[in-house]
Amino acid sequence: MFRAMRRNRSAKIIATLGPATTSESVIADLCEAGVDVFRLNFSHGTKKDHERRYRAIRRMERRFGRPFGILMDLQGPKLRLGTFADGRVRLHAGAPFRLHLEDRPGDEHNAPLPHPEIFAALEPGMDLLLDDGKVRLRVTECGAGYAQTSVINGGVLSDHKGVNVPSAVVDVSPLTEKDRGDLQFGLELGVDWVALSFVQRPEDVAEARKLVAGRAGVLAKLEKPSAIERLTEIVDLSDAVMVARGDLGVELPPEDVPSIQKRIVHTCRQAGKPVVIATQMLDSMVYAPTPTRAEASDVATAIYDGADAVMLSAETAVGEYPLEAVGIMNRIIERVEFDPQYRIIMAGDRRRPEATSEDAVSAAARQVAETLSAAAVGAFTWTGATALRAARERPHVPILGLTPNKETARRLALVWGVHPIRTQQPTTFGRMIRESLRLAKEQGFAKVGQRMVLIAGVPLGTPGATNILRIAWVE
Repeated sequence: MFRAMRRNRSAKIIATLGPATTSESVIADLCEAGVDVFRLNFSHGTKKDHERRYRAIRRMERRFGRPFGILMDLQGPKLRLGTFADGRVRLHAGAPFRLHLEDRPGDEHNAPLPHPEIFAALEPGMDLLLDDGKVRLRVTECGAGYAQTSVINGGVLSDHKGVNVPSAVVDVSPLTEKDRGDLQFGLELGVDWVALSFVQRPEDVAEARKLVAGRAGVLAKLEKPSAIERLTEIVDLSDAVMVARGDLGVELPPEDVPSIQKRIVHTCRQAGKPVVIATQMLDSMVYAPTPTRAEASDVATAIYDGADAVMLSAETAVGEYPLEAVGIMNRIIERVEFDPQYRIIMAGDRRRPEATSEDAVSAAARQVAETLSAAAVGAFTWTGATALRAARERPHVPILGLTPNKETARRLALVWGVHPIRTQQPTTFGRMIRESLRLAKEQGFAKVGQRMVLIAGVPLGTPGATNILRIAWVE
């Protein structure tokens, strides 16, 4: 049975596994250093690699007696140029450059772009970004299968460089055939979260939800300007959201990304959906044992904004100091959450409860816990909905996500402030109370003589029916 490995913080840490962190001993060290959720990046590695890491994480659950979330990150469609006759060319600002569908190598005047869906979305005046934005083209004329452009920012281009179309919605599914095969593989393994790349519109999330069919949480990665335009709809359809700042920073001016990050976090907090901040958080630690002061401030800002989790990518996947990266991120979060200003900020962004019994009970639990200086809020939940509502309130005390469902316990590892604990299925409300108090004391969240605030839905096990609050003494 899962127990709680106590973290002295509310925000969670996601670490990407890769060549630098593939051994079981290193994964164990990452668990102890503070990782709550592990990311399997399906843009790299083989299915055997991912299965081996998946199995190791599940063994860590048994070793440490706590649930860890596993997030599979789908690659998504990659829009790329074709090849060049000489392998590479240099484009100069002001020069004309033609893109086409023809199956012939390119040169300094033209290049193949084997994506008819891009040409269908183009209009004169739109910009195309090549090679992560290093080269910028502006469309002057376009039609079926071609686009005449002018080079705005020149540079070197080589075979198969990526293409971004920031101002258009490209009619392409976020799920390629590779993604569909990977998704089926991951769901059969038992991943807890599926990260969907290249989300442009709410329909993309709906498509993924239909395929996942409730077997995992669907996390929408926001990396396209078109997704930001329909942010509220996408958040409503998603189980969680990731601010994928790397791609956002390619398709949007860098000065726009910080305010968009704050907007996304605020929207998710209001909706009660977990939100993850990702990309280059401690990027210098790929090669250095300590971060820059700017990177430490970047992580701190995400926590002050109220993010549920912050993510490490290359830092732990291929970096030379993966344990140090997790350790410093853990310390930054703890330091921020100890700051009195942090509590003021959390309270200031708290939404008014909706006129439902579930929202009313969750809001009351936070207020009662703070008024009585309770040790913790215990949220008994089957689907995780009760714990999510409690987390949206951002209470000053830990939230124990008490559930008999192991899949729910693992998903809750991503959620702010929730310490997931798997319990036995209680047969009566009284037994649920006693079991909650026993586990809180056993796991070090409460001492004899302290009070706990407990919320649940009655009848027990009814999804989404948070309708009861109880104050109980730990004996």
